[in-house]
Amino acid sequence: MKKLSIILFATGMFFLVQSSFAQVFDSPPRDGVYDKIHVKNRVPVPYANVREADVFWSKRIWRIIDMREKINHPLYYPVERINNRRSIMQVMLDGIAEGTLTAYEATSDEFLIPMPVEQALAILYDTITKSMQRTEPPYDWYDTTYVEKFNTGDVKQLRIKEDWFFDKQRSVMDVRILGICPIIDDIDASTGVARGKKPLFWIYFPEARPLFATVEVFNRQNNAERRSLDDFFFKRMFGSYIYKEENVYDRFINEYSKGLDALLESERIRNELFLLEHDLWEY
Repeated sequence: MKKLSIILFATGMFFLVQSSFAQVFDSPPRDGVYDKIHVKNRVPVPYANVREADVFWSKRIWRIIDMREKINHPLYYPVERINNRRSIMQVMLDGIAEGTLTAYEATSDEFLIPMPVEQALAILYDTITKSMQRTEPPYDWYDTTYVEKFNTGDVKQLRIKEDWFFDKQRSVMDVRILGICPIIDDIDASTGVARGKKPLFWIYFPEARPLFATVEVFNRQNNAERRSLDDFFFKRMFGSYIYKEENVYDRFINEYSKGLDALLESERIRNELFLLEHDLWEY
């Protein structure tokens, strides 16, 4: 009887210890001096109201944000989740999974065909068929299929679509981002050779702003003053280059200019936007 009591006591202590460990991991101690609640509770800065009658000039621009550039690293890193930090690609995938964001077919940037959640998240897994040779007789070749998990670090560039316009009511040149599209290198699974760029889906930016406003981005200068992902775009804190402007032929810059000429054309369009606003005023 005494032996049975010892066994029951030991068993009870074991489960008590396990329960205490579970409680520790379920409610970890605060990692910092204070609770960070500022960004989590933020809402996006509302846009100024714009009427059609107030816009006397506008131009549509498409840009590439290369997240490998140092200025754009807050969008790319961390590749894997670190505490409360996430890359912009991870934020978009989480938003799609939660139903906060709608993904649109990448075949068009006009937000015409919404993608079902399952289809949008199917990019997380890629089915690859590869030919392999047996290591034993008869050493014949066979096809094997395996599933490769998507790595958010593979998304190194973003396309953004935006409208520049002059509002005569407020007398300002303004810009509104309309959409954002992650792109990856299109790799041939059999040869491993890149075939070009592959857009994944388009996100309607105004719909994404409430989510982006609650996501911190890293601030190299001051950890106590971390801006939100929405601030990062609203304040134009990213670096980019123009790859297309609205034109009668609906052509990309690289369709009529190559190499250095394409870079010069991109710079010409950017400079044109600057000079247009500059020439409106007398100094």
